[in-house]
Amino acid sequence: MEYGLFGILVLIADIYAIYQVLTSGASTAAKIVWVLVILILPILGFIAWLVAGPKSSTARP
Repeated sequence: MEYGLFGILVLIADIYAIYQVLTSGASTAAKIVWVLVILILPILGFIAWLVAGPKSSTARP
């Protein structure tokens, strides 16, 4: 039971990351690669997406 909450948090983080990837301005190939990485390696894929994933298209001055 102690890993249940951690699993739910990872699931929520991965769903958020996949949503952000799919709504980003990245190419279709990049979106597919990112979604596969996040699905195959849930924790490492999420961390990699946070560090190097597609950024939002709104640039701040």
